[in-house]
Amino acid sequence: MVLKELLLVCLLHVCYSNAGGGPAVHKVIEPKRVEFRSLNYNNVLHWKSGKRLDIKPLYFVQYKIYGDTRWSNKTACWGINEKFCDLSKETSDNREWYYARVCAATPDVQSDWVFSQKFIPYLTTVIGPPETKLWARETSILVQLKPPHSPFKRRNGSWISMKRLHDLKYRIYITNNELDQLKHVLEGWNRTVQIENLTPRTTYCVVTEIIMVSQARKSQPSEKKCIKTL
Repeated sequence: MVLKELLLVCLLHVCYSNAGGGPAVHKVIEPKRVEFRSLNYNNVLHWKSGKRLDIKPLYFVQYKIYGDTRWSNKTACWGINEKFCDLSKETSDNREWYYARVCAATPDVQSDWVFSQKFIPYLTTVIGPPETKLWARETSILVQLKPPHSPFKRRNGSWISMKRLHDLKYRIYITNNELDQLKHVLEGWNRTVQIENLTPRTTYCVVTEIIMVSQARKSQPSEKKCIKTL
């Protein structure tokens, strides 16, 4: 059966007849572990496939705001092979609660809908590490930090920084490359920081992270960056 015909089967029997009366529901192809993962408000629904079949199923995604009675189709994720679906645009109100659900279908069988848990972006999203740039001086290193941007844009088309959406603090660790032991040297709100009283002509490495103050959560640490004082 060609893809167009398979989509029609799912549209007729899964999406509009899921209350009963459609083809037999087969748990063998049912999606597993349907869950939202959110990084910097890029809200992506993920799931695992059911048991292995000779024919790989296609997946169909719907979403809704918690409390609504009607589900909406995610057109770009309607009859896909991938096991993920970007719902960032559909879940852009970061303090709203959302649900999503996924079904799978082959030419002969379909699964039931499998639901995610309630998802609120504001409480769930993980922030990425800051972009870190270093400039060396004789006895100091200037550290410049830039928080990641969200998927949201201003009217002029520029990206909205995560700093506009959350109260962020920055934490800096530094190590003398010969000792290879990170030391916490600073925590604060400033995005430009000068680390002083260093040894000239010595290589230092810096690791940074972001703290979401209101939620007491922190980002993954940045990659280690090294620079030699002058």
